[in-house]
Amino acid sequence: MTTVAVLGTGKMGAGMARQLVQHGFDVRVWNRSRDKAEPLAEDGATVADSATEAVRGAEVVLPMLFDADSVLAVLDEAADGFGQGVLLVQSTTVGLEQPRVADAARSRGLRVLDAPVLGTRKPAEEGKLTVLASGDPADRDEAQPVLDAIGAKTVWVGDEVGMASRLKLACNAWVASITAATAQSVALAEGLGLDPRLFLHAIEGSPTDAAYAQLKGDAMISGEMPVAFDVDGISKDLGLIRQAADEGGVSAELLEALQGLFRRASEQGHGGADMAAVRKAF
Repeated sequence: MTTVAVLGTGKMGAGMARQLVQHGFDVRVWNRSRDKAEPLAEDGATVADSATEAVRGAEVVLPMLFDADSVLAVLDEAADGFGQGVLLVQSTTVGLEQPRVADAARSRGLRVLDAPVLGTRKPAEEGKLTVLASGDPADRDEAQPVLDAIGAKTVWVGDEVGMASRLKLACNAWVASITAATAQSVALAEGLGLDPRLFLHAIEGSPTDAAYAQLKGDAMISGEMPVAFDVDGISKDLGLIRQAADEGGVSAELLEALQGLFRRASEQGHGGADMAAVRKAF
């Protein structure tokens, strides 16, 4: 039985850990706030008191943390627990920092797979994430059962660590854009004295429709916004995307507008709310 250590059991990591347990892995979990990890014991995971304890004896380590700095900090904390040649399936969204994270991991004797995911809490709980992966082809066979447990699809981007993280930035730019665009149309319909559901009904089933627009639009209109991906999380990612756009010579005009909208929603007190709360920025 393969032992997998999941580091970070927030909205995404907890669901991923449960899926790994359900697929027969020996799962150890750690979270800086232990209370967020403890419910996973009822699902069959072993809750560790420290990152070092979690990774000791693990063959695969899967960080699902906030950013590159948090991953680097946890790699430092767990340094004494890593075995030689352990596979790090690095799923935290770190953007162009992934090679730096990989270098730090390799300096500790780890092999590294770049494996950010697309999806939010519900797909994570259902094992229906899309995994974007890149890295040494020699590690793919070992990693694939883990990726199959947490995701419905794996998109292999290339052999270089960092390529998958670049694709994740492009995908999250789309997620932020479609969410903010939906919020604008909902707000515009309301501002013009219309039932905003007419907007969703008008695009439904047409080439301009999108399941995500329907999902987030309904949340904006009903006011029921269970947190899948919070405002501060997408704001962090937009910072990474903006950095990548600058380095890639891509115009950042739309990204600047998106950053402003999500920042405004956060400043209004909605930082921990679902990203659909960008509606409040209008």
